[in-house]
Amino acid sequence: MTGRRALGRQFGWLWAAFVVSSYGTGLRFGAFPMIAVLVLHSGPTQVAALAAAGRAVGALVAVPLGPWVEFRRKRPVMVAMDLIRCAALLSVPAAFALGRLSFAQLLVVSVAVATADIAFRAASGAYLKGLVPPEDLLVANGRFESTTWTATVVGPPLGGAAIGMFGPMTTVVADAVSYLLSALGLRAIGGTEPRPARAGAARLRAGELLEGWRYVLAHATLRPLFFNAIVVNGLIMATEPLLAVLLLGPLRFAPWQYGLAFAAPCVGGLVGSRLAPRLVARFGQHKAMFSAGVLRACWPVGLAFVRPGVPGLVLIMVVQFGLVTCCGLFNPVLATYRLDHTPSDRVVRTLTAWSVSSSAAIAAMTAVWGLLAALTGPRTAIAVAGVLLLATPLLLPRREHAPLDTREQAASLT
Repeated sequence: MTGRRALGRQFGWLWAAFVVSSYGTGLRFGAFPMIAVLVLHSGPTQVAALAAAGRAVGALVAVPLGPWVEFRRKRPVMVAMDLIRCAALLSVPAAFALGRLSFAQLLVVSVAVATADIAFRAASGAYLKGLVPPEDLLVANGRFESTTWTATVVGPPLGGAAIGMFGPMTTVVADAVSYLLSALGLRAIGGTEPRPARAGAARLRAGELLEGWRYVLAHATLRPLFFNAIVVNGLIMATEPLLAVLLLGPLRFAPWQYGLAFAAPCVGGLVGSRLAPRLVARFGQHKAMFSAGVLRACWPVGLAFVRPGVPGLVLIMVVQFGLVTCCGLFNPVLATYRLDHTPSDRVVRTLTAWSVSSSAAIAAMTAVWGLLAALTGPRTAIAVAGVLLLATPLLLPRREHAPLDTREQAASLT
């Protein structure tokens, strides 16, 4: 269960592809809002719509992709999603160079990238389950999680510097190139992937669109984890714009202080993801996940008490470090638990349903908390979200359930 375990050449290429695309995404962080404001002179309402529309519409478009991807080879789908994201992003600097860039194009590109993200994550989860032995899934997911947080620490500061020197289009091009390199890495994995067998009708049926939700909601432990995850993620993400308004507005934090306050604590994500295999080996999967889920909910309420100056900056960094460390521990254990408890012929649909629901919840809660902040102020809205998060551990499963044999799971739902 140690993070140093060798997982083979094929996993090495898969991880390398993930690394390069993660760092590209980190570099592009914040580029679209900057392009909207600096190039297209958009207002706050349009910038907020850009952030919400990509998630909401992308989630809606991704719904039929789950059943479609489920019964296809996963690696070609992943390569195709990388190429779609590359082409969509490259269209932005191309239109800018021709003087044709519009806000509508940014919206379309945001939707295309969000849709491809969901399809890629679902396909990669299913591919990982077939590539790595069950006993190594937590190590693999821990490596992906540590890569995500490392890219979050390094990418935005480097991207901000690149934007300052060369303009916001630079990081968009860098992210597009990262997806192309990711596609090449996936191609380098080699080997043959069997085509998934499809039972029943050969054509996609309307009922299959909801199969992922049916499976999750019928599962005794995945159901509470599902609701916990979408509520926690929605409340945390909904407060991010409000924190930006509070810190950069009334509290007069400098932009570099704002970036430092949220980038430096992401080291905690690396710490949590590295600890996950050790803690699971010592305390068990359920206890480690439950404890991290409880602790994760206790931190955000502290952000409501932030003050100007160095004390406020220190408070934010402490709160964020605690939150991110718990998330870095919780996320890979949840990802492994979800794969362990999902039959191979339902992985893509289950992960798609999970991602679609999470994206829709984040978009909806971001809009609701924006209205709440307009009525009560950003600090009050942040405090409300923090208090609600304190209740989310009630959604975590209290008992541990051993993974069932996938054939028994499949038979129980037919």
